[in-house]
Amino acid sequence: MKILALNPGSTSTKIGLYEDCDLVFAKTIRHTADEILQYPKIIDQYSFRRDVIIKTINEQGIDLSELDAVVGRGGLLKPIPGGVYRVNDTLIADLKKEIMGEHASNLGAILANEIVLKSGKDIGAFIVDPVVVDELCDLARYSGRPELPRISIFHALNQKAVSRRYAREHNKRYEDLNLIVVHLGGGITVGAHEKGRVIDVNNGLDGDGPFSPERTGSLPVGALAKLCFSGRFQLHEIRKMITGRGGIVAYLNTNDSMEVENRIEQGDNEAELIYKSMAYQIAKEIGQCSTVLMGNVDAILLTGGLANSKMVTDWIKERTSFIAPVEVYPGEDELQALSEGVYFALNGEQEIIEYV
Repeated sequence: MKILALNPGSTSTKIGLYEDCDLVFAKTIRHTADEILQYPKIIDQYSFRRDVIIKTINEQGIDLSELDAVVGRGGLLKPIPGGVYRVNDTLIADLKKEIMGEHASNLGAILANEIVLKSGKDIGAFIVDPVVVDELCDLARYSGRPELPRISIFHALNQKAVSRRYAREHNKRYEDLNLIVVHLGGGITVGAHEKGRVIDVNNGLDGDGPFSPERTGSLPVGALAKLCFSGRFQLHEIRKMITGRGGIVAYLNTNDSMEVENRIEQGDNEAELIYKSMAYQIAKEIGQCSTVLMGNVDAILLTGGLANSKMVTDWIKERTSFIAPVEVYPGEDELQALSEGVYFALNGEQEIIEYV
């Protein structure tokens, strides 16, 4: 089965060709600031990105008529349960209308659909587990203020892919397991997966949960309110503090974990205290998820780029291994996760869902 996977990012477009679940070809196409800035809106980049993809496919001698499916990164759609979704007119219309916001991933389904049309075959275009996956239980939605409900925005694609990988490795079904999955990256999300559904998870984008290399996580709300009304900052500056200039970078002026660990090895006590505090908060979030699952946890899974750090993962293990076995799946391969989702769906192991 030949599957083409597309992952448009803010300054790049990643392309991968898979035979079943094995990578045949992959390329990351970098886009310069000048190329991107000539388009007022991200959706306006559609033709530019399509032409780049087609050029790359032709250069690699990929025959579109041999494809069995094309999958794109899911964008900011309305909240939906996790799974594999067939790209249809309603889905494309919602992405073009930017109903939940503007993001490069909104182009994924549109580009996948265009490649399917160019193939001349009756094959499907799909998305898999977009960031807006919402499977929260009712209790998880209350924040303490009716105006501020808790929402589900997290690293759904990687969390779900790693969960299914763990299940396959242990000859079990994801839908039969209770897992706590931790995505460790520029943002950090910790999800309580109950029988295949993420019933609680922190919003790692807008400031919730543990702090990360670039994000504040949860903040003392009274102090934040005073800061917002101090007259010193505009809204966009506060938002940048929370996402982009929060967490490790706010304290140490770097978001590079390797640099932080080098400082620690050279005796920088402040760097060690801050880095360890991040791991402490991650462990605390895992503990909260264990109560959501009432202590019935089959495994804790650590994934994402920061999971390559033995220092961080060891600190987390020290505080959480009493809850359940901890396993580490370092890195994140979104193209692989996309292709695997479609592969297992086309093989009948996952349902293909119609977006409505």
